Amino acid sequence: MDSSEMNEGEIHQIDSDDVIKEEDETENEEGEDLTEDAEALKAELAKIVVHPPSYEQSLMEEFDQAEFSPSYKDNLPKENLVLQYAENFRRQMVQLYRDRKPLFLNPVNECGVEKFVCTTIRPTLLEFKELYNWDGAAEFVADYLNIEPLKPEYELPKRLISPSTVLKRQKGNCFEYSTLLCSLLIGAGYDAYVISGYATKETCLADESRDICPLLKKKEEVQEEARKKEMKKYNVKPPRDLRSKFELKQESKKEAEKQAEKEKQRKEEEERIAELEKPPPDPYFGLRIHAWVLVLSGKREVPENFFIEPFTGLSHPMDSSNYLGIESVWNNVNYWVNMQDCSEGVKGLSFDLGDSTVWEFMFPNNDKPLLKIPDAEDDLNDMDDDEDDEEHEVEKYLDMPPSWVDALKLSHRDFQMRCPHGKKTKVYKRAKLEKFAHYLMKDGLISRLSVYEDRELTDLMKVHEYYAHRSDKLTQKLTNHRTGQVCENFDPGRPRCLKEHQFKSSTPGPENERVMIFYHEARVDGLVKREETQTEMTEEYSNRDDFLFYKYVEFGKRAKKFGPQETSSANKGRPINKMIQKFHRNRNKPANEDIAEIIFHVAEDKIHISYHTEDVRIAASTREFLKPPNWDEKGAVLTFNPEMHQTFQVDPMLPMNKQVELYEMLMELLKAEEKCRNEVRDSQNEVRNILDDRTKEEAASELDISVYDTERNEKAKKHRRELERQQLEEKMRKQEMDIDYLAPFLAKIGNPEKLSKQQAFSLKEECLADLKQRLIDKANLIQARFEKESQELEKKQAWYQQNQVSMGKEDEEEYLTYCKEAIFRIHILDLRLTRHKEQAPHKYMQLEQKLRNDERLSEFF
Repeated sequence: MDSSEMNEGEIHQIDSDDVIKEEDETENEEGEDLTEDAEALKAELAKIVVHPPSYEQSLMEEFDQAEFSPSYKDNLPKENLVLQYAENFRRQMVQLYRDRKPLFLNPVNECGVEKFVCTTIRPTLLEFKELYNWDGAAEFVADYLNIEPLKPEYELPKRLISPSTVLKRQKGNCFEYSTLLCSLLIGAGYDAYVISGYATKETCLADESRDICPLLKKKEEVQEEARKKEMKKYNVKPPRDLRSKFELKQESKKEAEKQAEKEKQRKEEEERIAELEKPPPDPYFGLRIHAWVLVLSGKREVPENFFIEPFTGLSHPMDSSNYLGIESVWNNVNYWVNMQDCSEGVKGLSFDLGDSTVWEFMFPNNDKPLLKIPDAEDDLNDMDDDEDDEEHEVEKYLDMPPSWVDALKLSHRDFQMRCPHGKKTKVYKRAKLEKFAHYLMKDGLISRLSVYEDRELTDLMKVHEYYAHRSDKLTQKLTNHRTGQVCENFDPGRPRCLKEHQFKSSTPGPENERVMIFYHEARVDGLVKREETQTEMTEEYSNRDDFLFYKYVEFGKRAKKFGPQETSSANKGRPINKMIQKFHRNRNKPANEDIAEIIFHVAEDKIHISYHTEDVRIAASTREFLKPPNWDEKGAVLTFNPEMHQTFQVDPMLPMNKQVELYEMLMELLKAEEKCRNEVRDSQNEVRNILDDRTKEEAASELDISVYDTERNEKAKKHRRELERQQLEEKMRKQEMDIDYLAPFLAKIGNPEKLSKQQAFSLKEECLADLKQRLIDKANLIQARFEKESQELEKKQAWYQQNQVSMGKEDEEEYLTYCKEAIFRIHILDLRLTRHKEQAPHKYMQLEQKLRNDERLSEFF
């Protein structure tokens, strides 16, 4: 039988008794001579070779031990004592609970040295404000590190790398994730713990493809109760309802049945989809080891306990189905072992770590209050004696040594990178989230959320993009690929105070459907919102002095002209058919004089006015004017007659307006119409300018860089280089000043090791003579420049005397300017010469004193 034909099942079917029996027979036959057939059989059997299965151990990453401090390589006596204590605790647990899995107590670190897990936690509060709250710290750890799954997934890891090394290498397993996150949370003041237990396959592998993206989860909207209308005594009663109550009851019953049927179908559909999306059965269900973080209530005003999944940075309730059991819990102070039944997962578990009946702690210095039940039969005298004895006794116990991990450090640049290589992609249920580091993308993109219709992520529905540091203040951009709708959001600071812009990607140009929302507090006109279509435009205002809050414009079609189209016609705007303005109530005016609405019927040459309603009235006064025939002619005299005016006055007792007053009112309305028309054209131009600016901004995509960001700020870099250049020049200048002044004179005589008296006197005289000559030459040079400037000034003055009569005003001004500059230069040269004459003797004496004190010449003077 060939070895290739043997399968593993046949090999395992060999009984151990048969093997022992065959070995005994072989030993008995060793001394006997074998026949030819036996030799042939032996040779045939020798061809059958069984290769034992090879087990390749997982290669562990090696570290350079020279990079670590001594605390990584050795243990202090107290640390060794804690390890012995932990080993004793482990043996007791194994002796008492033989069916339990081993505890995660003392894995080796990156240097191969055993360390207790509690001492691996290094509480640290980093300088970044985003890490002060638990959600920011959890999100940072989830983004900053890459996941290394446990291998095998049902065994505890043999090694636990320190949080400082995890930050450097930017990857780790679930225990290293949790240890780093717990260090940051404890440093920020939270009551946080690392949990060792069991979780589902999706949780252990950070598979979020069946979860909804957190950015898509809608916040629960609090529905406000509808306020009951106050019934006034003299309100008009509504008409009686004459419909049949039986028919209404039957209709409501049928409607309720329809709604119940729809709800039932919806639930069945949800259950069907959930069954289809249900993950396949996991052969290691309940055996996959995982670590996560527990945050208890109390500190930092945490109202209730919750879990944090380190791979995703999301919080989970205490009855989460993602976690299937807990073995142990620890922080930087103590270690607790769970003694509760986890047959239903973590649901119903008590996390009162002071209750020794459900949590077995390792060190007696438990910081949690212990539950003690006093005996009712204790004698009061014995209790008093015990209290007196406790006052004199000092309890001694083993406490936790300090952490052996180096201080956690994170540079500002690494924190801004946020993710390994600055990019990270997460896949969710019908969605994909891409994260980018700040300033990594040229357009300032920091995250992109793509939402799809199908689970295969092929049918794109919409894209939500987030930006930062944009010079155009763009923060968000939502693109709906089904409807073509685009929505852009901006921060305050834009030139025209644009806050939100909604438009269709197919028609981005002016005079199309769009909605613009503005920061009205920063605008002079108080514009809040502008809606525009091809035929209409609506504007809403707030907090205006003229009480205007609404403006509506109806446009007509442009007249078609044959021949080449004029370029200026597009800028003139569309023809206006009607304009409407609405105003709030002005309490300083009577209601019948306070205009509520003005309608300019431009195409019909009419103006309609509606006034506000008085408090004691149910109707409002109105007016209507017809425009004069020549109202649009410049310089024309406008005529007015009673047929051009119609009015409805609610109060008949009020006096009627005179013709002069109506004429003046008509003139004011014509001016108001012209002003409204100009404002409409300004609005159209503003829309066009905003769109032009957006086109340029999208093409440039410039980013704002803070003046404090010296790495990215080119101006700061240039200034720093200039300062460095100036420092270098100053250093070179000082070096030149320190040059040996005797060097050229010593070179003439061959640089002797020792000078004679004659040579010393000669050197001194030559050096002083050289200085004297240079001082004289400099004085002569200044004098020559002085004389040259004086001569040129005299020549210019002589030229001016000759041509003074024929000179123009510009020539005279040029002459005077030249004279001022020449006199200024002559004065400066005079001052320089005077100062040089005063300082020259002192320089001569200083050099003479230096020569006398020089080591090479001092013995001769």
